[in-house]
Amino acid sequence: MKNKLGLMIAGIAFFCFTMPAIAHHGFDTEYDANKKLKLTGVVTKIEWLNPHMRVYIDVTDAKGNVANWNLELTSPNTVRRQGWGPKDLLPGEKVVFEAYGGKVIETRGALARIAKVENPGPEQPGFPKQ
Repeated sequence: MKNKLGLMIAGIAFFCFTMPAIAHHGFDTEYDANKKLKLTGVVTKIEWLNPHMRVYIDVTDAKGNVANWNLELTSPNTVRRQGWGPKDLLPGEKVVFEAYGGKVIETRGALARIAKVENPGPEQPGFPKQ
């Protein structure tokens, strides 16, 4: 009886500690794979931080309203291996990007592709080329 109770407690503890990690790394937790967007905007901020880089882009709609998009990438190390460095994309640059939209926050997305409008360089930081 003691053995079964101990196993049950261990199983519950394992489940409680592993589920947050699985949820954090699940794309479907935050993003919708059926909600692919293509927008143009101006880069306002870039964060080269672990575990995921972020690029913030101001997008102006047809009515002139500006929304600041928060786009998630992979790790800075992966982005560097894809050919991008801190000087390749800077605040103030106009870009075209594709992203998978957020499920809850409309202006959040998982970046799929990005390219500068002027002087384009490598595309798709942090994601495999398609």
